[in-house]
Amino acid sequence: MATKILIPSPLRPYTDNQEAVEIDGSNVGEVMSNLIARYADLKRHLYTEDGKLRNFVNVYLNDEDVRDLAEGDNTPVGEKATISIVPAIAGGF
Repeated sequence: MATKILIPSPLRPYTDNQEAVEIDGSNVGEVMSNLIARYADLKRHLYTEDGKLRNFVNVYLNDEDVRDLAEGDNTPVGEKATISIVPAIAGGF
């Protein structure tokens, strides 16, 4: 089953300028793994060298932060699931 992943503007050059892609997987971690398998240049922007999601990258499953979900990356994706990748933005006054 394919999950829709929303790609933020700064990362679109690494997904052939697509704002969303459909990726197969049964849980969040598998979908993200399949995403970087298809678009290898994304890996360095999303993950550290030891394979952990970068601190400034937030991943949401249907508007819920994956880090806050009880099963984390192992959370199953259901039908019509949407994953959003949201890079944190620093700044202030």
